[in-house]
Amino acid sequence: ALQLPAETVERLVAWGSDEFGSVPGARIVPAGHLHVTLAFLGHRPVGELEAILRALREAAADAERPRLELRGYRETRSVAMLTFCDEDGRAEALADDLQARLEALGVYERERRRWLPHVTVLRFRERPRLRPALPELEPFVSSDAAAYLSRLRPGGAQYEVLEAVPVGGR
Repeated sequence: ALQLPAETVERLVAWGSDEFGSVPGARIVPAGHLHVTLAFLGHRPVGELEAILRALREAAADAERPRLELRGYRETRSVAMLTFCDEDGRAEALADDLQARLEALGVYERERRRWLPHVTVLRFRERPRLRPALPELEPFVSSDAAAYLSRLRPGGAQYEVLEAVPVGGR
């Protein structure tokens, strides 16, 4: 995933508390879980971890730092997300490169739909069909990518950063 700058996370947390604090049955995504997914692998054996991390390191090193700008709000049947415009397609190029590397390892299968830069901000069991005001977010550059471990818990998924790596810097 692409990690978000600290200022962006702070603004999203404040906005989420204001907009979603009283939505019944919904869980606001905590600050440490906010990220832009590049490839979701699901359950993988621990023996594959080093090859997955190597693919992330290599793809991130070859990438140009992506600049993302807020586009809008969207809900699916179980999550609410903020979507972003990907200036010059740099984030999509990184996602595509990483996904190709993971496919070559046999640990990933691409989704049929096009990759969409987004940050999940709310989880729910019943779709609330909200129309929140968008947060005031400046466009941001993501300078780090990370491999996350997700553990399902009764209160929701818990994320742990296994390794963070710099994104190219070009």
